Amino acid sequence: MAAPLAQVNLAKRIRWSFLIFLVLGLIITIRLFFLQVISGEYFRTLAVRQYNFFGDISPRRGDIFLTDKNNDLYSAASTKEGYLLYINPDKLVDSEDAYAKLKNYLELDKEDFIMRAAKKADPYEVISHKIDKKIAEKVNALKITGVGTAPEEWRSYPSKTLASHVLGFLGYKNDELEGRYGVERYYEDVLKGKAGYISDNRSGAGMLIDIGRNFFSPPSEGYDVVLTLERNVQAYLEKNIEEIDKKWKPSEVGGIILEPATGKILAMAAYPNFDPNSYGKTESLETFKNPLVENIYEFGSVYKPLTIAAGINEKLVTPETTYKDEGFVAIDGAVIKNFDGRGRGTINLQRVINESLNTGAVFVAQKLGKENMRKYFLNFGIGEKTEITLPGEVSGNVSNLYSKHDVEYFTASFGQGVATTPLAFVKAFSALANGGKLMRPYIVERVVRPGMGSIINEPKMEREVISPETAESITTMLVKAVDEALLAGKTKFKNWTSAAKTGTAEIPLKDKKGYSNESLHSFIAFAPAYNAKFILFLYMLRPQGNAFSSVTLAPYYEDIMRFLLTYYEIPPDR
Repeated sequence: MAAPLAQVNLAKRIRWSFLIFLVLGLIITIRLFFLQVISGEYFRTLAVRQYNFFGDISPRRGDIFLTDKNNDLYSAASTKEGYLLYINPDKLVDSEDAYAKLKNYLELDKEDFIMRAAKKADPYEVISHKIDKKIAEKVNALKITGVGTAPEEWRSYPSKTLASHVLGFLGYKNDELEGRYGVERYYEDVLKGKAGYISDNRSGAGMLIDIGRNFFSPPSEGYDVVLTLERNVQAYLEKNIEEIDKKWKPSEVGGIILEPATGKILAMAAYPNFDPNSYGKTESLETFKNPLVENIYEFGSVYKPLTIAAGINEKLVTPETTYKDEGFVAIDGAVIKNFDGRGRGTINLQRVINESLNTGAVFVAQKLGKENMRKYFLNFGIGEKTEITLPGEVSGNVSNLYSKHDVEYFTASFGQGVATTPLAFVKAFSALANGGKLMRPYIVERVVRPGMGSIINEPKMEREVISPETAESITTMLVKAVDEALLAGKTKFKNWTSAAKTGTAEIPLKDKKGYSNESLHSFIAFAPAYNAKFILFLYMLRPQGNAFSSVTLAPYYEDIMRFLLTYYEIPPDR
């Protein structure tokens, strides 16, 4: 029997009502998600800035984070909220009495306070910044006519000088605050967000009017940036760099720690550094530059393994290949000598690495020929930018590899006459440590976009430079150099293999040909040698007191590398 018509219509109305309520519920849920998740930061910002209902609403700047080995996040740069103290000199009746009351809560310079209070024609003088909310409440409770507080925000760098060259700082450019140097500058558009706007007006009583028309356009808050830097590794590197500075008194010292298999930068530092919280106290603008990507250097003998690896890869030489070392080589009327000028007779290439002999590098370069050697150096990335996401990166100088003069080409074989940034050199040397692959270095792990998913950086191989067999062969040579020759084997690890090479180079004269009597020391190493987890590079300019990097930098390499191997609990490989 068919259901009565009235019952059928009632069932339809119930279903339609249910669907309507379901759709409305979904709309409300989506709207709440948008308000609470996508625009949540906006409303928090609006609450702080409710005194500013007109014009642009500046977005909250994104934070910058470091990580630890467990991938926990630690703030490296963030936006703090508080209050500023201001006075209206025209309404301030007794400046001496006001100062006496305020000094109980704030550190104020009396002379400056009285001077500002005397500016009767100026209705607004800022006296103090970065005031805690509780202090601001106590100041307001004094109810001093002509004295008030207003909300403000500022950039804070909780670890002070840690990773300062990577971070940069937020500072003024003309009248606008923007990222200056480092990640703050490179990721300015990502961090700063997009301003919103309020177009309504207030009534004389301070109430908003025309609320229904163009009330506001919410700002898009800045995205957070998570760096690859591991905070404990960064701190340990910086501790050693400062110790190097104190002991050897160089004009500059720097270092990089990187994963050769991925290109991920775990630490990057230079000294002298600066505190981004008080960047205005830094005496020289040069201090803000990151020399690890913005300056190029001739690093010297650390290039020899690259030259020998090229010869081995072309099957022109092996570690056992011998030549007659007379202590010098005459080319184009010039004489290239070993560091001590001594000849060693007939020796193999292992001894060239052990004793860092210039004549041996020239011997391999002669075997390679100009075109082959130039091809390998360019394939190693010598001369090109790494494309690291930091501002101001410069290319290297490989003009000697195109010279008509043989002597300039041959000196390049041991790192004289070719210049590159520290990061570009580490990138090149990493190919010896990871089986022959040229990996692009990266310093940003991800960009966090609430509600839209993070942009994650993945390791990127650019090309294969040498074969895995060649990489293993040159690695074995570098391990033997550490075990047998470097400070007579004193830096050898009992439980891990380590491959390393030192470099001591003359510094070129400025604006003219030739070299000064000042030196540049460098040291590069990777471990465990046959499954490298870390590559470490240290360098310093104009050290005082010793001529060789094996003495000045080897002890710090040993300390830092031992820390890395134990901190990350790397299993022994011997």
